[in-house]
Amino acid sequence: MKRRTASTGPDSSYDDEFARFFGERAHQLRSTAYLLCGDWHHAEDITQAALLKLYLAWPKLERHDRLDAYARQVVTRTFLAERRRPWRRREQLTDLPPEQAGEPGGPEQRMLVLRALAAVPPKQRAVLVLRFWHDLSVEETAAALRCSTGNVKSQSARGLATLRDRLGPHFHELSLTSKGGST
Repeated sequence: MKRRTASTGPDSSYDDEFARFFGERAHQLRSTAYLLCGDWHHAEDITQAALLKLYLAWPKLERHDRLDAYARQVVTRTFLAERRRPWRRREQLTDLPPEQAGEPGGPEQRMLVLRALAAVPPKQRAVLVLRFWHDLSVEETAAALRCSTGNVKSQSARGLATLRDRLGPHFHELSLTSKGGST
């Protein structure tokens, strides 16, 4: 189906550009959403909602290198908006004890970190993902979240403190592994 815009009439060039962008970036955006929510199915929902928002705004967006940052920002804000909804606030209890971490760098370690990240409040988690996964500066993160740099710094410090608490004795192992040291 061709997209109709007020100024250009029927034009599939926007659809073609968006399809190309989708093909190149959907996996990366889905990975970001997964880091934010910790569930692949929910990450898919967040990504779809964010891509729908991008598609609707596509004719108005400028084509430049900031498009990736804007897309990441839309995913992050979609995640945060979903977390504010009351039905998402329910705790999910389980009768299974947490798994123990395995060898450094293995899948067990990754799962440990992802579970710990899931315990971080949404805004702090968004800051941590943008700062340390996407390697954005404090200023870029503040712009993406529409908040002050001081807010980013405090949210980052609180989020890291929560991660340290959740990881407990494993935190030291993970620190050494990420810096290339050995345990």
